[in-house]
Amino acid sequence: MSLAFVAVIAGLALLVWSADRFVEGAAATAGHLGMPALLIGMVVVGFGTSAPEMVVSGFAAAQGNPGLALGNAYGSNITNIALILGITALLSPIAVHSRLLRRELPLLALITALAVYQLWDGELSRLDAWGLLAVFALVMGWTIVQGMRGRGDALGGEMEQELERHPLPLGRALWLLALGLVVLLASSRLLVWGAVEIAHGFGVSDLVIGLTIVAIGTSLPELASSIAAVRKGEHDLALGNVIGSNLFNTLAVVGIAGAIQPIAIAPEVLSRDIPVMVLLTLSLFVFGYGWRRQGRINRVEGVVLIGSYLAYIGYLFVTVSSAGSV
Repeated sequence: MSLAFVAVIAGLALLVWSADRFVEGAAATAGHLGMPALLIGMVVVGFGTSAPEMVVSGFAAAQGNPGLALGNAYGSNITNIALILGITALLSPIAVHSRLLRRELPLLALITALAVYQLWDGELSRLDAWGLLAVFALVMGWTIVQGMRGRGDALGGEMEQELERHPLPLGRALWLLALGLVVLLASSRLLVWGAVEIAHGFGVSDLVIGLTIVAIGTSLPELASSIAAVRKGEHDLALGNVIGSNLFNTLAVVGIAGAIQPIAIAPEVLSRDIPVMVLLTLSLFVFGYGWRRQGRINRVEGVVLIGSYLAYIGYLFVTVSSAGSV
């Protein structure tokens, strides 16, 4: 058991480090290839910060632990909104200037509704999974078109400033991209092995481990990048990290895992975890869209989000303890 804990800690540390190198290298490489800064911020960074969830969930599904894959994806969505945006808004209220992010907020709500609809029969089949991946392809196509057209958007300006602050030669960018990917793959396998061993040792399901330890760990890149962004006044970049990551998680991460192996949905996922994810997604839509004013997540709303996360984790452990195992 002690070796499993060491594997999880080492896996998480290497996962965060490798994801940061991967995103840095990918963004710089895309810049050298002439990709618009807005498109880098919407697609490359979103893909990079979700890479840990994708790889971890893919390995988990391939090794016969689909609950860990599902828990990682939906747990990361919950963590991204409630904990990461909550902490970020507490440090500095998040003002939403980007028109494209305001368009992505209702899109995220609709995709979350699609996820609920697919899971309602108690199973994520391969057909469901391929449906998610097809929607993901359409969303990526729409995002690329928007990224090519919206050159004056605030998010693109913030991404351009970020690239100018940390210029990288093409050779170093490619090296960081390759190194980050290799370490990401290795650390993900290590993390999955340790998480499964801990789940078996404590007699809890891999779903619970995925919703908690693994979800928090794979969301750390979003936390680091969001805090760094708001400290520089790049509020749209901070929010864009979370929106993009949740879109990737709901469509690509769950889609890849389900395509590898169909996932039986435990009843508590529908009664406990999905409602929390839906409510948090709707709250993000209400806070961030702004309606007739500028979208903004203030410190009070940040405290509410953090409190919601702590209440969810507390309720999760109470239900697990009372049931003996989940």
